[in-house]
Amino acid sequence: MAGFGQYLKETQGELRHVAWPTQLQTIVYTILVAAISVGIALYLGVFDYLFTSGIKQVIDRTPTPTTATTSPIQVTQVNTTPVNTNPLAPTTNQ
Repeated sequence: MAGFGQYLKETQGELRHVAWPTQLQTIVYTILVAAISVGIALYLGVFDYLFTSGIKQVIDRTPTPTTATTSPIQVTQVNTTPVNTNPLAPTTNQ
C-alpha cells in the first residue's frame, strides 16, 4: 500500500507545477468552443439539406419503370405422399 501513497504524493507534486487557466480564460475558451461547435453544426446542416434536396430532385425527375402485366401464379396440387429416397431402407408394399 506504500506504493499507492507514494503515487498520490507524486501526483500532488506534479499538479502544483500545472499552469491552470484563469477564470476569464476558462470562460473565453468555453464560449469559443461552443461557438465553433454551433458554427460547424450549421455548416454541416446546410450541406446536408442541399445534398438531400438535390438527391430528391434527381429521384423525382427519374422516370419510373413501367410494370408489365403478368398473369397471376397458379398453384397446383402437390403430391404429399412421402417418397423413400434411402436405397437401403426396407420397402413396404401397400
